Amino acid sequence: MKSLAISAKNFAPAAAAGLAVLATGLAWAEGTTATADTAIGPAVATVFVPGGLVNPRGLKFGPDGKLYVAEGGYPVDPTVGAPAGQGGLCSAGSGGPGDYFGSTIGSRISRIDMQGHVETFVDGLPSSQASGLASGVADVAFVGRTLYAILAGAGCSHGVPSIPNGVIRVNRDRSWTMIANLSVFQQSHPVAHPTDPITGDFEPDGTWYSMIAVGNALYAVEPNHGELDRITTSGRVTRVADISASQGHVVPTVVAYGDDAFYVSNLGRFDPSDVNQQSIYRVSRGGHVKVVATGLSKVLGIVLDKRDRLYVLETSYSATDPGPEPATGRLIRILPNGTQRVLVAGSSGILSVPTGMTLGPDGALYISNVGYGAPPVGAGQIVKVELGH
Repeated sequence: MKSLAISAKNFAPAAAAGLAVLATGLAWAEGTTATADTAIGPAVATVFVPGGLVNPRGLKFGPDGKLYVAEGGYPVDPTVGAPAGQGGLCSAGSGGPGDYFGSTIGSRISRIDMQGHVETFVDGLPSSQASGLASGVADVAFVGRTLYAILAGAGCSHGVPSIPNGVIRVNRDRSWTMIANLSVFQQSHPVAHPTDPITGDFEPDGTWYSMIAVGNALYAVEPNHGELDRITTSGRVTRVADISASQGHVVPTVVAYGDDAFYVSNLGRFDPSDVNQQSIYRVSRGGHVKVVATGLSKVLGIVLDKRDRLYVLETSYSATDPGPEPATGRLIRILPNGTQRVLVAGSSGILSVPTGMTLGPDGALYISNVGYGAPPVGAGQIVKVELGH
């Protein structure tokens, strides 16, 4: 997924510990897009965990009421290199972030109680990086009381040849078991419109980003190839939708479920033609893809509440800059009638390269913050947004 890595070498995400934002302002007319950086209220954002997380990504609340956070981490020396642009299964395209360096450890899953206390729940998961952009475990989801996670930083093309990208099950003793090899699935089930494997930003092992549980199955989005897939707890993988076939290389990142359909949004390419052109796609269970909202910016989080209101997390917002900028993330709410409203403005500065979002049992949104960028690592946070409804 080239888009997140273009500016990684020059990125210095700002910490936002201690900030609190009361979002107030104007409402949007029905059918318009939330392009102006003005917030409406009431929505209060505060830092719930002020730091110590390493590239936090997807997060979910478990049946125990605690928050489980996937941390991409950072590879641990000695690393294995995977040069880009050579073709084959062990080399990403030269149009991506560059050469990868990976290790079998360096990523983890953390557990956080409602007082903000953090503990490592599962350690020793693979991690890799290219140009300072790290990936490891990307997201988590529960089926019943069992925790599953999806790996994005593994595979031969990421310098981790002994472990593929895939879905793992966390066992009772906190060990883990691979249940679905997603590297093999993608390599044997190509999408309609992948990028060039040598000169493009193609990733042979994929760069999986978001995963949710619906019923007794898991559904995951892969941005680089552009697909939504179903994974059973026994490890069977089937494709729900080849998003690339109808939308091209839009870099789909996140998925939510409601009204018997999936809602997917995208990061887009960091290209001037893509500025604030990201969308919400409704994907039927049969795989039909339809645009239902647009005018968004670099989306890395999406949540649907019980009133069918969609919350969208933009990792960065600018009216003109196609690349990511720290301390400009936004939270937007989209009503069923299409009205878009900014709840937390980019000008607040509290959301700095946020990377994931979930709805808590208390009705608040919890957001992984300071989730990517070049070292130093360990500045990752969790931001809590009380919506006021």
